[in-house]
Amino acid sequence: QVQRVESGGGLVQAGGSLSPPCAASGRPFSRYVMGWFPQASGKEREFVAAISWGGSTPNYADYVKGRFTISRDNSKNTVFLQMNSLKLEDAAVYYCAADPLFRNYAGDYEFWGQGTQVTVSS
Repeated sequence: QVQRVESGGGLVQAGGSLSPPCAASGRPFSRYVMGWFPQASGKEREFVAAISWGGSTPNYADYVKGRFTISRDNSKNTVFLQMNSLKLEDAAVYYCAADPLFRNYAGDYEFWGQGTQVTVSS
């Protein structure tokens, strides 16, 4: 069973940066596509970024292109989400997830972390 734990969230001012990592244990990390999904209060969990098994192919939601960068280090079983130029509307609980296939829809992902809170202040 794959287990995932996020860390690295926190409070940042609008325009600032955060980079929450997601560490995984369990089955070979490199066999899974990794994704990040924010869920704001009262809203559905949505796709923001995913990265392929080896890390060569990232995919982003249009509204974060140029601001967010997803990366992974398979030797450390970790995926990162570098978030720059944060906006008030980026505030959410950010979940990382894993799935054997490359998907953009939260409902398709098999394994989930516990989530990390990202708060953006004005």
